[in-house]
Amino acid sequence: MQIDLFNEIQNPRPWPEGHEQLRFGQAIEQAVLADELGYGCWWQVEHHGAGEFSLSSAPELMLAALSQRTSRIRLGHSAVLAPGRFNHPIRVAERAATLDHLSGGRVELGLTRSTLPEWRLFGIEPDDARAQTQEAFEMVPRMWTSERFSYESDAYRVDDVAIAPKPLQRPHPPLWQAAASASSFEEAGRRGVGVLGTTMWESLERAGRLIGLYRAAAAQCTDPVGAFVNNQVGFFTFVHCADTDEEAMRNGAAAAAAWYTVTALTFFEAATEFVRLNARQQELVAAPDGGGLTGEFLRGEAQNGPTDANLLIARILQGESVPDDEIFEVLSAQDSLIVGSPDTCRKKLRAYADLGIDRLMCLQQIGGIPHDKVLKSIRLIGELIPDLA
Repeated sequence: MQIDLFNEIQNPRPWPEGHEQLRFGQAIEQAVLADELGYGCWWQVEHHGAGEFSLSSAPELMLAALSQRTSRIRLGHSAVLAPGRFNHPIRVAERAATLDHLSGGRVELGLTRSTLPEWRLFGIEPDDARAQTQEAFEMVPRMWTSERFSYESDAYRVDDVAIAPKPLQRPHPPLWQAAASASSFEEAGRRGVGVLGTTMWESLERAGRLIGLYRAAAAQCTDPVGAFVNNQVGFFTFVHCADTDEEAMRNGAAAAAAWYTVTALTFFEAATEFVRLNARQQELVAAPDGGGLTGEFLRGEAQNGPTDANLLIARILQGESVPDDEIFEVLSAQDSLIVGSPDTCRKKLRAYADLGIDRLMCLQQIGGIPHDKVLKSIRLIGELIPDLA
């Protein structure tokens, strides 16, 4: 299992003078350290209108800056928002290819649909987002591998244009899809692209079943959207390492995990998203053809009751103020957080490696954990990398 870093550039209040520039500088310092320590990839998100949750609204600029300050670590979009009002597919292809040259061939490109608040911000119809994401997956690798490119649909018309530059990596950089549901895991596998998920609110057991769903779909992919099948699974989760378990807690791990949970559920309007996702799942379960691999997955899942994490999230979505320690305890009980001493973190990392995860994306700059403690955590986890290779 490769150890990566995942970054949101989080910016919780209170905000001192110059707080935004401070956060960008800290992120660069963290990436440079990760490059020195042998982390595999630095993954940068794209979010808009996210407030404290994320300053990463222009990840392509952040990654371009990092390309000039690092030499080994790969640089990943996790992920570019694919509907055209966010990023036209031509611009996605051009920017990623340019970054590939600037970085010496270190780019990993993820695409995703995004969610309700960002669709609304950019005037995107939810029904259009899925189709335009599929089109982006089809268009971008073809632009990279064709001398001249043509494409026509309801959303795009491109007539015999030379798209440049071409990527340095040949045939092209690996493609990924960010996924937050079982159907998205199957979708990524059928497209032949890697899948990027989260364990923050998932048990090890369910993460393992999602991996199995993805692998089964990827095994059936005979016509990938790119030039090759990128059969890889990446998951991100909250990681904080200190000299002892007690020190990790004193550094604010419980408060950070709770802040992230509440802030993420609020920003992504999870209550509304849950209704939409549940309706989609019911359609798959009841589909005449059985709903494919996802329908089978969901029918098996329906036999189990809600988990403690599900119940916790429901309470938060209903407006209940749940204590930080309780949120941390529930998430820790299902082994979805990696917090503690190097020995504790090694055991938890090994559990994820045993699931068959290819890339564990460590979210270490989270909530109010001080920058110096984040750097120490990055260093301590970096020392564990040889144990997990």
